[in-house]
Amino acid sequence: MTDMRLRQVALVAKDLEPVAAQLAAVFGLKVAFRDPAVGVFGLVNVVMPVGGEFIEIVQPVRPDASAARYLARRGGDAGYMVILQAADALTHRRRLAQMGVRQIAESRHEGYQYTHFHPGDCAGVLTSIDSVDGDAYWREPMSDWPPAGKAWRDTPAGGAMGLAAVDIQSRDPAAAAQRWSSLLGIPVLDGTQLRLARGLVRFVPPIDDDATGVVALDIEVADPAGTLATARDLGLPETEGRVLIGGVWMRPVPR
Repeated sequence: MTDMRLRQVALVAKDLEPVAAQLAAVFGLKVAFRDPAVGVFGLVNVVMPVGGEFIEIVQPVRPDASAARYLARRGGDAGYMVILQAADALTHRRRLAQMGVRQIAESRHEGYQYTHFHPGDCAGVLTSIDSVDGDAYWREPMSDWPPAGKAWRDTPAGGAMGLAAVDIQSRDPAAAAQRWSSLLGIPVLDGTQLRLARGLVRFVPPIDDDATGVVALDIEVADPAGTLATARDLGLPETEGRVLIGGVWMRPVPR
C-alpha cells in the first residue's frame, strides 16, 4: 500500500485573497480554479498548481462550517488538510472503515473518488485519500486532477515545481507517525517520517498550543535563495529558510 502520493494540501484562511496574493508574489503561483462544489461544506476556495501538485486555500462563509470552527481553534489562518492520491480510493475507504476510522465526507459520483477521514482518527489532521477512475497514469507528475478543474495545466506555476514535503505537528510525533503508518501501510523512517511514492510526510513537535494540523510545506523551486529574498522584500515573517504564508511555514527547496 505504499503506492500513494502527496497531491494537495489545503490551508484555511479568514480571507483567502491576501494569502493567494502572497503565494503569487513569493512563489509565482496562480489561481487555476475556484470550485463551486465546496459550497456544500460552507466554503469558497482557490486551487493553485505547484507543478503537478496543488495548494488549496479555503475560506469559511458559514459560521457553522467545520473549517470556521477550526480557524477559531487555531487562532487564525492555518494548515487544514492533507490530500493523498492512490490508485483506488474506494479500496482504502473500505479498509479504513474496517479499522474503525470515521468518515466525515465521501464522493457520490463517478470519475473522481474521495473520502475525508476524521482528524481525531488520523493523528489530528483532516486527511483525504482520493483517486481518479481509470487513470493508469496517476503517478505521473501532471496527471489528471479534477479538484483543480479542467484547465489547470494551462496555469503557469512560476518557478515552483512541486510539493516535496508536509510537516504535521503533534505532541507525540513518533506515535503520530506510527498511526499514519498503520493507516496507510507505509513504513516509518527515522522515527517520525513517511516516504510516499511522491512526497514526504513529517511529524514534528508542536509549534503552537493546539498541537495539531499542517504547519509547514517544502516547495520545490528553481531559485530558493531568490524566493526567500522576494519574501524578505515583502516583509513577510522569515526564519531558518522558511517564510510564513497563511499560517504555514513555506520552505523553498531545490528539486
